[in-house]
Amino acid sequence: MVLKIFSWIKNRIFLLLFIGGVLGIVLTLLSHKAIEATSTDEFCEVCHVHPHVFDSWKLSVHHDTKSGVVVHCVECHLPPKGQGYLKEKARLGFKDIYGFLFKDSASFNWEAKSTFEEAQHFVYKESCINCHVNLFPLTLNKKGQDAHLYYTQNEDDLRCINCHLDVGHYDPNAIHASNVDFGKTKEKDLVIFKEAAKVEAHENYTETVPNTTVSFNMVAIPGGAFKIGSPEDEKFRREDEGPVKEVTISPFFMAEIETTWDNFLAFYSATSAEGRSTDTEGSRVEGQVDAISGPTPPYGQPDQNWGLGNRPAITMSYHAAETYCKWLSAMTGKNYRLPTEAEWEYACRAGTNTAYFFEGEPNNFMKKGMLKKLFGKENTTINDYVVFEANSQGKTQEPDMVEPNPFGLKNMLGNAAEYCSDWYAPGAYGKLKNGIKDPKGPLQGEEYVTRGGSFKSTVKDVRSAARDQTKTDAWLKTDPQMPKSKWWLSDCNFVGFRVVCDFNENTGINKSTK
Repeated sequence: MVLKIFSWIKNRIFLLLFIGGVLGIVLTLLSHKAIEATSTDEFCEVCHVHPHVFDSWKLSVHHDTKSGVVVHCVECHLPPKGQGYLKEKARLGFKDIYGFLFKDSASFNWEAKSTFEEAQHFVYKESCINCHVNLFPLTLNKKGQDAHLYYTQNEDDLRCINCHLDVGHYDPNAIHASNVDFGKTKEKDLVIFKEAAKVEAHENYTETVPNTTVSFNMVAIPGGAFKIGSPEDEKFRREDEGPVKEVTISPFFMAEIETTWDNFLAFYSATSAEGRSTDTEGSRVEGQVDAISGPTPPYGQPDQNWGLGNRPAITMSYHAAETYCKWLSAMTGKNYRLPTEAEWEYACRAGTNTAYFFEGEPNNFMKKGMLKKLFGKENTTINDYVVFEANSQGKTQEPDMVEPNPFGLKNMLGNAAEYCSDWYAPGAYGKLKNGIKDPKGPLQGEEYVTRGGSFKSTVKDVRSAARDQTKTDAWLKTDPQMPKSKWWLSDCNFVGFRVVCDFNENTGINKSTK
């Protein structure tokens, strides 16, 4: 009897195991089929409905290839099988389904989502290397070899899309080479100024740069005393913003807006290796400054294809900004330069001593959750004065998008961060004496101060006291040139500069109209 029971149990177990095995095989096959079915380009197109994505892919070098081999969506946007393929497929799949069901694709900023900062979250270096096994093919030119050699020496810090962002989706404006034509477009029928502005008093004036079409407004900043830094109880305060010290500032002039592309390109055209001291026919231009050697052609498109004109000039190095000031000084007979950190904060605060020069505290402008949005009123005052993460659409904007501060200066807290002349030191304020006049910062250092937030910044980094510094190595990380450019930044699109002018004998200080 016991044997019969044992035999019955054994047969049932065998049957269950057999059925389980069959079901497992069926489910495996079905799962494999499901994975294949949801990995086709056509399936991807169901959720990714934004119009340019498939058109740009079909025009790219990953689709329109010489060999006829087509690189499909999942070959770039998922890691290779066996290297986290299923995990990432599930993660991105749930994210895409959620977005398809609950978000409006028309409201997405697709331009911002095409940047490296966004693309690195769904393009995998392992997938690039899985296909591009040989990084040094015989057809690779010398510059390409240098760039790939640099990559192999810095693999932990670099991704393939740092340099090859547009290979999967064609961008007609992308330039992956030395841009020798940058800045050559000239406006017609504009007035060319013959002389610089004459300044006879400490009053606002409009500078006119001789032999160019460039003019810009300078604001007379009155002298006075203020407290540099932030109090210990200020929200988001960092250690390098203190201790608070009283500082006295002499009168000076500051540009109403950040140096624009129109302004910078006048300098570039006049001093670069491509056009210095010559007109369109190669003849010498009277009044140009031969002694100042300007930037070499940039690598790629410095304005990120956001537009030139009145937008702030970005991606130039500290050295380029300083050289621009020297050129501007030589052209106008005045002393133009970068502001000291103390001058910058004094001009930014414009007589205020709170976190911002307008009403409101950092907490007032933080992003609010669902419940707070439903039951509380959002404070949007900051949008009237600052171009930052919440309203910039992921790029710099025209200066007229915001209102000026009480001194009449625009975009002091946002749009593009700005170079200052001081060396950066975290404890710089601790070495200042109360009442010191016109401090110029540490005598030496490795990086320079930058002030003001940018279009990428959150509310905590657009406070009047917020400090930062240049990051030379990081901002040139993917520059493929050997040696790296001293004029242009390959990995920083959020820093520009604003000029100041001394109030001295060249601008009326010793004249009777003072």
